[in-house]
Amino acid sequence: MIFLQDTAHAKINLYLHVTGRRPDGYHLLDSLAVFAGAADEVRIAEKSDRFSLSIEGRFGAGLEADDSNLVLRAARALQAHAGKNAPHHLTLEKNLPVASGIGGGSADAACTLRLLGQLWNIDEAELIAIAEPLGADVPVCVQQKPTRMEGIGEILTQAPAMPNGGILLINPGVAVSTPDIFRSFANMGGIIERPAPIFSSEWTSMRDLVEMLSHTANDLQAPAIHHAPIIGTVLSSLEAQEDCLMVRMSGSGATCFGLFPTPEAARKAEIELSKEAAHREWWTWAGPFL
Repeated sequence: MIFLQDTAHAKINLYLHVTGRRPDGYHLLDSLAVFAGAADEVRIAEKSDRFSLSIEGRFGAGLEADDSNLVLRAARALQAHAGKNAPHHLTLEKNLPVASGIGGGSADAACTLRLLGQLWNIDEAELIAIAEPLGADVPVCVQQKPTRMEGIGEILTQAPAMPNGGILLINPGVAVSTPDIFRSFANMGGIIERPAPIFSSEWTSMRDLVEMLSHTANDLQAPAIHHAPIIGTVLSSLEAQEDCLMVRMSGSGATCFGLFPTPEAARKAEIELSKEAAHREWWTWAGPFL
């Protein structure tokens, strides 16, 4: 019997600047995180004697449903915080590619916190505090709103609402190691001194947003292409699509995105790409922003 269910939406970094590094080794970032309709799903079922997890879905094979899984770690962290002795069986439907730069694992953990918070009447501020030790992307995924992320991900500032545009996500089926990408980033010159981006009070169209993004970058894109050249192929394929306004990689890769004037234009590009035999094994999703 399912008690509650919620969706863990893909998080896309529209830009990602590495601004420094703390003495403990954590990198400082400045990024605009937004969310799209592509999502995993977490379900809470019957009570159990301890928290347990089942994993299903297209990308569920090979994932461990043990104590290392962020879903279980999130559940047990909130259980300890709330002082609850009411564990449940959880099911994760994994529809997002793994280790793909769109926050899948973090979104799953955040979704688990939201569901248990609803069940146990815990407010969002408490959930975000519990989320911080679980990973840099987990707090922003609790909110699932356009957000500027700074520090190591703990400084969150609400960003303007996304305009009525479209996004096409593509993952070519390769996983890249985030630590490896950061090491390559350091070897390729490291931190770039630049002014911090200035956000408008609103973006009335995708072209307004793209104008702001044209003054930004993903600092990890070049190192990721060095490790997985197919990322460059994906970016070129996206750039060749009709009405595509800009292309970029999300996070540390390997998922890339194209921005379009409308969701319909993004879906049209997805259909066109699917006709090419070389691209049919790529994971894609197209549609609006949250």
